[in-house]
Amino acid sequence: MKNTAKDIPMNPIEAEIAVTGLHATGDYMVLRRMNLSQDSRFAGKVIANPRIGLCLDTETTGLNPACDKIIELGIVAFQYDPLTSGIIKIIGRYAGFEDPGIPLSAETTAITGITDEMVSGQSFDDAQVCRLADQASLVIAHNAAFDRKFVEARFPVFSKVPWGCSMTQVDWQAERISTRVLEYLLFKFGWFINAHRALDDAEGLLGILLESLPVSGTPIFKVLLERYDEVSAKVCAVGAPFEKKDVLKQRGYRWNDGAQGGCKAWWISVPGDMEREELAWLANEVYPRGITDSVEITRVDALDRFSIRER
Repeated sequence: MKNTAKDIPMNPIEAEIAVTGLHATGDYMVLRRMNLSQDSRFAGKVIANPRIGLCLDTETTGLNPACDKIIELGIVAFQYDPLTSGIIKIIGRYAGFEDPGIPLSAETTAITGITDEMVSGQSFDDAQVCRLADQASLVIAHNAAFDRKFVEARFPVFSKVPWGCSMTQVDWQAERISTRVLEYLLFKFGWFINAHRALDDAEGLLGILLESLPVSGTPIFKVLLERYDEVSAKVCAVGAPFEKKDVLKQRGYRWNDGAQGGCKAWWISVPGDMEREELAWLANEVYPRGITDSVEITRVDALDRFSIRER
């Protein structure tokens, strides 16, 4: 029986030569599996007073924090230098399942890969999760507006920690990146992960924070540290035409059916200084004749201490 190329492992040096050769042609983009344990991008230095950040992701039974529950939680804890914005090293990880007490829907299993058997009888380690929150100076999620509500409902200690959002608090459009989905961003930087599992997504998020933006060259984590405590704007595209739903979803908008309050509309959270840009995008891409009079904007600070309805 003949061996195939698939049966013969390639050593690391051969792999690097192959990757370099493919990139040099300009015709190929090679994706690498993210492995933070062997990542050379960490600063690795020892400083006097490092701070601790958490990259966090959840998998849930649905989209409504009032009735849906977290079924998987993934956290990566890391040290960083608040003066240079350098990410020093990973200092801890947490991954766990929790039984929601009801059967998982077929849709939930299809999206997450999580089955009833995986969560049956499981519960989160509250002590370990709260210990991570207590020592953190910042929690980062990709679409923090979603994860934060679920996490703070399950672990109130997280309400005392500032949150940052890598999806809305980085101007990806200005960096010529049109889609803010985490998996797509990883592809753009040459990485792939096992997406839609909590710890993998949390590690993928940290991997993104280790990168620099493609146009400005600014370290992504530095951008986030400078912006996480800014006022954000919740933009509700009230009355948006139904046929524009896919355009809105691609932009990062989420649907609110109004059952838990708020306007019944597609909505997105953007940094406060990007309100005008978002309104201009809605005028050009969504609303007939560019009329955005029905759009509602609510300004909220990073800790949700105040909320001001602008229009």
